[in-house]
Amino acid sequence: MPGRACWFVRHLVLTYPHYNVVSLDKLDYCATLNNTRMLDGRPNFAFEHGDITSPSDVKRVLRKHKIDTIFHFAAQSHVDLSFGNSYQFTNTNVYGTHVLLERARQHSINRFIHISTDEVYGDVPVGAADLSEASILAPTNPYSASKAAAEMMVSAYRSSFKLPLITVRANNVYGPHQFPEKIIPKFIMLLQRKQKLLVHGDGSPTRRYLYAGDIVDALDTILHKGVIGQVYNIASKDEVSNTDICHRLLDMFGIPRQSADELEEWVEHTPDRPFNDQRYATDGSKLAALGWEPKMDFNQGLRITVDWYRRFGEVWWGDISRVLTSFPVVTGNEIWTMEEHDELPSSDEELASATDGGATWTKTAWNRLQASGGTV
Repeated sequence: MPGRACWFVRHLVLTYPHYNVVSLDKLDYCATLNNTRMLDGRPNFAFEHGDITSPSDVKRVLRKHKIDTIFHFAAQSHVDLSFGNSYQFTNTNVYGTHVLLERARQHSINRFIHISTDEVYGDVPVGAADLSEASILAPTNPYSASKAAAEMMVSAYRSSFKLPLITVRANNVYGPHQFPEKIIPKFIMLLQRKQKLLVHGDGSPTRRYLYAGDIVDALDTILHKGVIGQVYNIASKDEVSNTDICHRLLDMFGIPRQSADELEEWVEHTPDRPFNDQRYATDGSKLAALGWEPKMDFNQGLRITVDWYRRFGEVWWGDISRVLTSFPVVTGNEIWTMEEHDELPSSDEELASATDGGATWTKTAWNRLQASGGTV
């Protein structure tokens, strides 16, 4: 099971003690072993440190554990980062998927479930019909384009090699344990720190949200009832704007928002993404026919999520201060504020000049950047 699918990993290990579950993760900037710590010592769980872009890592894990089923969650998935570091998204999401597919073909895997996203469909105008699995893919940002490209590779391996593949396209997921670069945990942690909520643009874009427990049940259904060669949308009807998320969270924290002045004290509108889809809307009737439907009410799920981050958010990943800024930058395993990254030297000569000019912090920043394997 490559990737940070901690919810589903825990579900499989605890629900099916006769399944041997292996989690493969490279432990990048947003990962923590705390997410699966409760499984340590379980006889049916193993963790393997490795990278899906390394054919040798994937081959080693498949052979060592005699893997028969792959759930491919591993991806660079934060859309904001894809506008400034798109090479990494192509490398992980497209090439990494290719590596997994080729190794799965060589290993004669029994089932390969590829996790994609509703963003591959592109923007859905207000009032338009929800999109089915047969709808045309029309991605509009580097992240969704990389996921659509990965799907093309999946489809090609199904056609060329008859690999037993299933593709899943899910709405936005939220819940405990999610790294606070995503909007809901990020907003919760900002309010926890009594800082303003940073809203891209006017806050009007909407997304449909699935609680973690619901998507776990959906994936369980697909694992046991899904048909090889099919694509399944995991769809929610809880369509919420970014502004609405702000309002709900302010209410849960007991912060007044009735007047414009009160809102201005807690909400700051920042420049929008270079491009931001207004909404996504998918039809989940195909999966519903297998017996799945979401159960968690959005407000209830949001409250559970708030409670978890209030208890654990400050300690679960270490220092998350930079993550909570507007448009942070990731290089290697290091996270920078946009302002810090803009000041980084791009060569040894620039470093020497900056250091001679009194920018003593720059030497430390440069060393951190080099150690992380990143580039400016």
